[in-house]
Amino acid sequence: MLKKGKLQKLFVSLGIKGVLCLICLASVGFALVTYTSSVTIYPTEQLSVGAATASWTIYVNEVNQIRYMPGGFSEPTLSTGDTGTYAFKVVTDANKVCAVKVELTSAMNASKFSNFDITVQSWTGGAWGAETLYAASTGGTTKASINGLTLGDAAYIHQDISLTKYYEIQVTYSYDKVNETSQIPVTFQFTPLPLDVFS
Repeated sequence: MLKKGKLQKLFVSLGIKGVLCLICLASVGFALVTYTSSVTIYPTEQLSVGAATASWTIYVNEVNQIRYMPGGFSEPTLSTGDTGTYAFKVVTDANKVCAVKVELTSAMNASKFSNFDITVQSWTGGAWGAETLYAASTGGTTKASINGLTLGDAAYIHQDISLTKYYEIQVTYSYDKVNETSQIPVTFQFTPLPLDVFS
């Protein structure tokens, strides 16, 4: 057995050696060469809104009539420099495709409208044409329209890479349940979803 004095000397000796080891490690650490690299991040928007407001005149007992956002009674001729001629624009680069969720912020009043069906048109070859609607942001299942009478009903457009496209909203409605002429607010909502690919 070690005597008390020898134990104390051993602990003191280990303590001094431990401190010396730490000093050696620290000096080695300070002598290491380090390298850095940096990244500059540039956020970009794929979607921009065209016409933010519009007004429609509708008539009591209209059945299966069509209105456009923007435009009202008739489709506007697209002028890319005039934001009043399209509802929204999507620009994709070579890196990401874009799905856009289209919906109403609140459902239309089913006690006034017997239908309020929403579709999307895109500008192609000098005219507006029907855009395919999908049930999910990535999925391949299609939808005929968005039911504006159902809260939360939505659909998605899919835009491929390296494209610039302009879109309008088309609504087919029947205002045939009441004889009421108070204003009716409608707000369309567009949510861009950048994706690597569509499945």
